[in-house]
Amino acid sequence: MPFLDELDRLFGVKNLYDVLGVSKTASESEIKRAYRKISLQVHPDRADKGEKEKATRKFQALSKSYCILSDKEKRAIYDESGEIDEENIDEDRDWTQYWRLLFKKVTLEDIRKFEASYKGSDEELSDLMSAYEDYKGDMDQIMENMLCSNDSDEDRFAEILQGLIKEKKVPKYKTFTHESKAKKNTRRKKAQQEAAEAEEMATELGLGNNEGSLQSLILKRQTDRAGALDSMIAGLEAKYCKPKKSKASTTKKQKKT
Repeated sequence: MPFLDELDRLFGVKNLYDVLGVSKTASESEIKRAYRKISLQVHPDRADKGEKEKATRKFQALSKSYCILSDKEKRAIYDESGEIDEENIDEDRDWTQYWRLLFKKVTLEDIRKFEASYKGSDEELSDLMSAYEDYKGDMDQIMENMLCSNDSDEDRFAEILQGLIKEKKVPKYKTFTHESKAKKNTRRKKAQQEAAEAEEMATELGLGNNEGSLQSLILKRQTDRAGALDSMIAGLEAKYCKPKKSKASTTKKQKKT
């Protein structure tokens, strides 16, 4: 299948810039950041067993797109003609190794520093507002998708959201304002159970027992991947972006839309 048609099938777009979510005028560093951001989401290590094959195809296609746009000559040809030289796409390349060469391994110290700077920041507030609107005030989904959060953050988030509603900066959703005590209690029990499982996993991995909050953040919902710490961290970082819906396409022209 022609490469641009493959992008259309996997990502729902046939434009390399759209795949990465950047404009045609994006700088090299912006393109690289965008590639890292999306690649963390579609990385095969994060996919469930039934979705791993599709995730692998998306990861490979995304990496090929970046490879083209990060090469000045190839990018210039694409910008000028809207076409891709299929013969110059390295089908046999180990794209996972390519990714590892581009990005240094994320460490627990990196996550710790990020957590310290993120909590209470404007970025966290923006993410909270987006999560609130995306999930129509459903605190289960909000807590599930907020970075660096655990059950101890819930009251803080609720207070912030109540203030935003009062100031009319976000809509008023009954799902949030009229949430039952039973639903809230169920969510908190689940969070406490996940935290306990995370602590147990941390002990098994030899991470010690003095960083419970951070360990819970990295390890929760990842109990089936005890040997894949990179995947756990990727799961955290990947929450920055949402997947694009894919659509089938039978178009075979190698032109940008």
